[in-house]
Amino acid sequence: MEQVERTRNLAARAGRWSAQHRKLAIWGWIAFVLAAVFAGGAVGTKTLSNNEQGVGESQQAQRTLERGFPQAVSEQVLIQAPKGGEGPDGREFRAAVADVESRLGKLGFVRDVQGPYAPGNAGQISADGRSALVEFRIPETPRIEPEQKVGAALAATRAAAHDHPELRIVEVGGASAERAISDSLGKDFSQAETTSLPITLLILVVVFGAFVAAGVPLLLALTAVGATIGLLGPLSQLFPVAEQISSVVLLIGLAVGVDYTMFYLRREREERAAGNGERASLEAAAATSGRAILVSGFTVMVAMAGMYIAGDPTFATFATGTILVVAVAMVGSLTVLPALLSWLGDRVEKGRLPLLGRLKRRAGGRFWPALVDRVLRHPKLAAAAALAFLLTLAVPALSLHTANTGANGLPKDLAIVKSYDRIQTAFPGGQDPAAVAISAADVTAPPVARAIARLRADVGSDSRHFGGTAPLRISSDHRVAEVAVPLRGSGTNSRSTAALAVLRDRLVPRTVGAVPGVTVAVGGDTASSVDFNDLLAQRVPLVIAFVLAAAFLLLLFSFRSLVIPITAIALNLLSVGAAYGLVVWIFQDGHFENLLGFTSTGAITAWLPLFLFVVLFGLSMDYHVFILTRIREAYDRGMSTEEAVAHGLKTTAGVVTSAAAVMVAVFAIFATLSFLDFKQMGVGLAAAILIDATVIRGVLLPATMKLLGERNWYLPRWLEGPVAAAPVGEMGR
Repeated sequence: MEQVERTRNLAARAGRWSAQHRKLAIWGWIAFVLAAVFAGGAVGTKTLSNNEQGVGESQQAQRTLERGFPQAVSEQVLIQAPKGGEGPDGREFRAAVADVESRLGKLGFVRDVQGPYAPGNAGQISADGRSALVEFRIPETPRIEPEQKVGAALAATRAAAHDHPELRIVEVGGASAERAISDSLGKDFSQAETTSLPITLLILVVVFGAFVAAGVPLLLALTAVGATIGLLGPLSQLFPVAEQISSVVLLIGLAVGVDYTMFYLRREREERAAGNGERASLEAAAATSGRAILVSGFTVMVAMAGMYIAGDPTFATFATGTILVVAVAMVGSLTVLPALLSWLGDRVEKGRLPLLGRLKRRAGGRFWPALVDRVLRHPKLAAAAALAFLLTLAVPALSLHTANTGANGLPKDLAIVKSYDRIQTAFPGGQDPAAVAISAADVTAPPVARAIARLRADVGSDSRHFGGTAPLRISSDHRVAEVAVPLRGSGTNSRSTAALAVLRDRLVPRTVGAVPGVTVAVGGDTASSVDFNDLLAQRVPLVIAFVLAAAFLLLLFSFRSLVIPITAIALNLLSVGAAYGLVVWIFQDGHFENLLGFTSTGAITAWLPLFLFVVLFGLSMDYHVFILTRIREAYDRGMSTEEAVAHGLKTTAGVVTSAAAVMVAVFAIFATLSFLDFKQMGVGLAAAILIDATVIRGVLLPATMKLLGERNWYLPRWLEGPVAAAPVGEMGR
């Protein structure tokens, strides 16, 4: 009866169809991937614009300014005299400024060149009398982005620096920074991709002991990633995506694609080793591991969907990309993978390395069974030790502080970052000012003009919070004005946040905010960071509640137990908490700075905690569902709970360890990248997966299930009917 029920589940039927129509399945998958890649290449990928990325008041300010002024990015050229040298009043200094202005003025795409000696531009000369700024703008056009045009301006700046070697002349701005960051990121990700694929293949060769078997998981993962990135192209024309989406898709797609294939392939190989025929082995793998993939895939997608609730456009695109790549990998595992394995048959073992197989059996074949046996003999001690260890790791998370890293998260060896730091030192807050966006029927009308003047005067008189004068610009139709307020601090630290609060809560309300008919909003990088953190503080509880509730229902229907989903959620939260604690201890508290190559900003990048939660919760369920499927399978065959736990863990330990090794290796590569945000993400993901696959699955899970005994399978009578009748209940058979 059990065998009949098993073969009726959706995964078993999909596997049977695939094996029987393997040419159609294989060529259909190839056609699908090629069509998706072609479609993506044909239409391109549309990314989020600046006014689509923000939230709250800062987004309102951005939209107001975009209505009032032609879209352009600001650039600044710093001219700086050496200590003891002649400053802006010197003849050579004035000649250098004139040279820079002349060279920039000859470039057709440059607008609004403003030198430090023009009337009203005294704020472009530093307080210490050593430095001056030449400011200009590069308009945005539909076809060519400013970072694609800024190269000529950078060349003009370098030429001026060459002709005036006694002075430091460097350029910094939105376009030049975007160009430098894109180049650096491109090199980083190229290195990550080049490194991750050989490392993944090497681990898979060690796992399977054969080159053909090792290539199958990597092939499915890469085709799933390629198809997803292709599909995002047409989709992005309707719903623009974040620039980082390809990297996120690669990260998640490689992880789940390899995992799903390994689960399937290892089960099929186990059945063959037990003496079953090729067809029977494939059907058994489809009915068991295929079903686990189905449950796991839906659980991961539900977890990723939690990012939609965050209310942030970037998170929404991350949700779309990750859900899509998991769905594609899941469909590929259930359809083309059985066809591929049916076609290969025992040839999947081609390219075997016999010596490697013997070494594997000696090194790892006994460790997990021995550990599980000891845990089951002393479950209370094991559970207490594991729990104490995880809670100790999680303690630093209680002091978690988030902020957008901004320029502080960029590699310190970038020339643009060094130039940025020099401008920040000479003109505190001037590089990332707060933007007070003022909208009215006529911003030059006397009441509005007087209020703007009072605001600028208040800023200029408060040297504790602000870095000097506040430049004003007015739109050509006189309906929008912008006051650029230089904030003290780094832009992301508490000093900048306090200055922003003074501006928003005191200065603006009593000046321009008090004029009838005037709409005012404060934006800028610091404001964006504060607004983003405020949004997350409101939405994170909703995201967590949604993910936990959805995962609970999926596991309840899949395993026909009330206790299993509760313990699964508790264990996953422990691994996520431990990962949070490690990330805070390392990056916020500043440990291992030299080893990992970073300088602590005293905060965790604002988007990371929520992203880590949904990704880790989803990926951790991969292992949990796979292990529980084997345990439930053994229990349904008549084993006691303890016997089923021992059997399930011992038979899955190898593949779970192998899958975790692939994930940890891929995620750890991101920790080697030069950008702080990606270091934090890589360390957090790698640490959590390592903890989950060892302490959680190897110690705490068996200890907990042993202590609960038959209560693991408790299901109230009033739930038996709804659970059995639910469509997803088919997956639990």
